[in-house]
Amino acid sequence: MKKHILYITLLIILVSVNLYSQNRNKKGFIESDTIKQGKSIQLVALPIVFYTPETEFGFGGGGQLFFLRNVNEYNQRMSNIFFSAIYTSQKQFIFEATPQIYLGHGDYFIDMFYTYRVFPNSFWGLGPTTPESNKESYNQTTNKLDISLLKRLPPNLNFGLSVNYADYQITEVLEGGILDSGTIPGSEGAKIIGLGAIFNLDSRDDIGAPQSGNYLSLSARFSSELFGATHAFNKFILDLRTYRPLAEKSILAFRLYSENTFGDVPFQGMATYGGSKYARGYFNGRFIDKHMYIVQAEYRYRFKERWTLAAFGLFGSVNEEAGELLSFNNLKPSFGGGIRFKLVKDQSTWLRLDYGKGIDGQSGIYFGVNEAF
Repeated sequence: MKKHILYITLLIILVSVNLYSQNRNKKGFIESDTIKQGKSIQLVALPIVFYTPETEFGFGGGGQLFFLRNVNEYNQRMSNIFFSAIYTSQKQFIFEATPQIYLGHGDYFIDMFYTYRVFPNSFWGLGPTTPESNKESYNQTTNKLDISLLKRLPPNLNFGLSVNYADYQITEVLEGGILDSGTIPGSEGAKIIGLGAIFNLDSRDDIGAPQSGNYLSLSARFSSELFGATHAFNKFILDLRTYRPLAEKSILAFRLYSENTFGDVPFQGMATYGGSKYARGYFNGRFIDKHMYIVQAEYRYRFKERWTLAAFGLFGSVNEEAGELLSFNNLKPSFGGGIRFKLVKDQSTWLRLDYGKGIDGQSGIYFGVNEAF
């Protein structure tokens, strides 16, 4: 399976390079006074220093590689690859790469995500009411690759298929702890392998820091033993976002996000509440279960061309049964704020720093690239 994934990745790179060579003389590409005649690639370097509840102090580097002549002609978005390598004070190593490549002038879109992690982590058990006293440590090494190919359906619709692969190797657990008991699915490791389908509507004016428009995504993933997975289950994800201008320099952004999984689900494949993108103010994975929803709103004020202030609030929960979420019990609210800085005037790459505070003493400082949503 790993060889097949490598071949697919190499094929995508070769096709993208070939498309670029075919399209370099076409009209309709972005023009900028900072792009010299004949320049085809721009690299935005990112030194990384941060602190989060999951990693504590971390440092590393990364960047975003823009292919200036490989552009979606319908919305002027550039093909790009974002990558980063990070080491933390908790002895965690994280490498991530996110290629986003447009083919056929924007009629096709390849969206990829790869991560390799050596990640000592914390676990409290499953459910919305796990006590802090449950906390235990475990070590896990992760190889994960998602590849999606989407076809544009005018004007702003996209439909496609995905290949999903994840190998979670548990290398150490607390003796006598929850994971050591063998009652948690995935406690001895897991392989999640399968196919998926994606449908989205995307009218955002910008991906990195939207100021207007809407985003609707519906996706389904099916992990099957037929492909070599250790667990067979289905996951359905709904992601709704809207961006409403209030004045010339300010907007309100709203998001409704939900995950629902059915079947023999390892804890690595369940919904995780917390983290820098979904529920700031909570440790990523503080609450884990088969079903989750999160509702959040964020006010953003761009007080200078390359500077933005933000304030946010959210609530949500997890549960083993989807119907129990409708009772709105065990809500996990949080609030916070932060600041953003645009690295390069002509490219939408933003550095984001947020502080979030939840209940029961939960809080976190979050460093990220681009808006949380």
